[in-house]
Amino acid sequence: MGDMDETSKEVHEHIDELVAREHALRDAQVGKGLDPQEQRELKSIEGQLDQAWDLLRQRNALAEQHEDPSAASERPVGEVEGYLN
Repeated sequence: MGDMDETSKEVHEHIDELVAREHALRDAQVGKGLDPQEQRELKSIEGQLDQAWDLLRQRNALAEQHEDPSAASERPVGEVEGYLN
């Protein structure tokens, strides 16, 4: 991927935070299940992760084409959810 710009680094850091919270929720789910609020949070995190990974893919594709990665934009969850990595 080469050197990441600051925004891409920030997106990666956000992904790391989301993944950590997702893992905590999934671990809790195994032991006791999730209450409705935690279920909503997990669903939200899944959507945010889809968006963040999509944004990184856009940024990387633009950079590879020698275009400005900042032209990438976050797309709606409904558009990006379920994309394969």
